[in-house]
Amino acid sequence: MTQQTKATAIGFCAIILWSSIVGLIKEVSHSFGATVGAALIYTVASVFLLFTMKWVPLSKFPKKYLIYGGLLMVSYELCLALSIGYSTNSKQAIEVGMVNYLWPTFTMVATILFANKKTNWLIAPGIILSMLGIVWVLGGEQGLDISQMLANIKTNPLSYGLAFIGALLWSAYCVITVRIANGVNGITLFFIMVAVALWIKYLIIGDSASIQINLSSVIYLLLAASAMGFGYAAWNIGILNGNVTVLTGASYFIPVLSSALSSVLLSTALGLSFWQGAVMVCAGSVLCWLATRERKVKQ
Repeated sequence: MTQQTKATAIGFCAIILWSSIVGLIKEVSHSFGATVGAALIYTVASVFLLFTMKWVPLSKFPKKYLIYGGLLMVSYELCLALSIGYSTNSKQAIEVGMVNYLWPTFTMVATILFANKKTNWLIAPGIILSMLGIVWVLGGEQGLDISQMLANIKTNPLSYGLAFIGALLWSAYCVITVRIANGVNGITLFFIMVAVALWIKYLIIGDSASIQINLSSVIYLLLAASAMGFGYAAWNIGILNGNVTVLTGASYFIPVLSSALSSVLLSTALGLSFWQGAVMVCAGSVLCWLATRERKVKQ
């Protein structure tokens, strides 16, 4: 097994772990609040990473990766955790998670625009189908209903807006990291930075939610921190040393798996229109992947 194959396999583990993140973050926010819950998740995840991954001295970081990679990663994680934490109910949390899963499509678009990736005509229907899937999900049981989608977003524009911005930020991170990281994995440092940022936010602004500590809340916190920390660590290894195209293609199926796990974790039934939209997001992302996949030239 080559180093690239091993790294790709590790990247696949990240996809499985990521699929549980939405439900776990929401469960933690139920007990600790959006800000404190997120701060605890990243604090515990940072501890896990410090004990399981080799610490990379700051002197080893390429300056551009430390600055731009760190800024993108920290900003994205804040958007992800808070968008889910600020959701008003479990169903909305799953919908917000679905908006965040536009990032694979955005990643392919960014690769085409900024990395001169070759593509074909499938990219257009892929992008359209992905966006249409989100409209379908947010349209409620009516499916393709723009007015209902807008009304849905108006109920909590902060959560939906943060999720959308997060999708853009993560796609930028994926494209930029490959070019400027030079093989350095900064996930541990970046997670510590996210935790610090969240604790500062809590100290300055506070959190209106009450904190409820019990065995169940602690278990969910440990599970969320494990999925978050080890998931991103595995993904970073995958995109730095594995087959990025294959991993990105496989990640397109996260929305359906994540929705299924979140539905179980949060005891929330999802209607037919939601699943139709989720499948459309996946299908659109796959079309984008096919549009940019490198074909082997026959000898």
